[in-house]
Amino acid sequence: MTDISAHYQEITLDQQLALHTAATRLADEFDDIYSTETIERFLHTSYDQFATAASIPNYLPLLAERFARQRLRALARVEGHHRDGRPVVLFLCTHNAGRSQMALGFFTHLAGDHAIAWSGGSEPGIEINPSAIAAMAERGIDISEEFPKPWTDEVVRAADVVVTMGCGDACPVFPGTRYENWDIDDPAGLNVADVRPIRDEIERRIRRLLDDLHVPATR
Repeated sequence: MTDISAHYQEITLDQQLALHTAATRLADEFDDIYSTETIERFLHTSYDQFATAASIPNYLPLLAERFARQRLRALARVEGHHRDGRPVVLFLCTHNAGRSQMALGFFTHLAGDHAIAWSGGSEPGIEINPSAIAAMAERGIDISEEFPKPWTDEVVRAADVVVTMGCGDACPVFPGTRYENWDIDDPAGLNVADVRPIRDEIERRIRRLLDDLHVPATR
């Protein structure tokens, strides 16, 4: 395995150790599909995506590992290494901090293991909207561990359905992918009471989407 620390000159020893550990875990998971160099490249670029924006540096290696894992799984689907028949839905908005995170929360909660969902933003924010977290918690869905992240080509290409919510021309378009645009208010800056109608509208749309995909809602 190559020297990850050489790629990062201004990180702490703890972060370097965490990145080495993350690279080892990812290699164990994907070594039958991708080379060590590919795995580390995805980890490096995922780290770079968050390094300039993350407010808690100690979380950077964990965020990088989670994002790299998602991207590698998406690439494996695009390249035909992993196809299990489950539909993949990608939810996109501008900051990936409110609407797309609530949609991801509802979809994952209701679809269970019958489908896969990801989310992303054209201009990812720093943290998940606290009012969105609180509104979803009222429905028993915890999105507090999620994090704003960008979309990447392999993630979009792996999706069977891309749902856009307010990212406009910045949203990626790939031929052969099904797109839906949901005109839903942005919860940014709103209190919990004002987010609830947005949350409920997202839930209604998610249930309709699951029905359209022939995915049974588990709740």
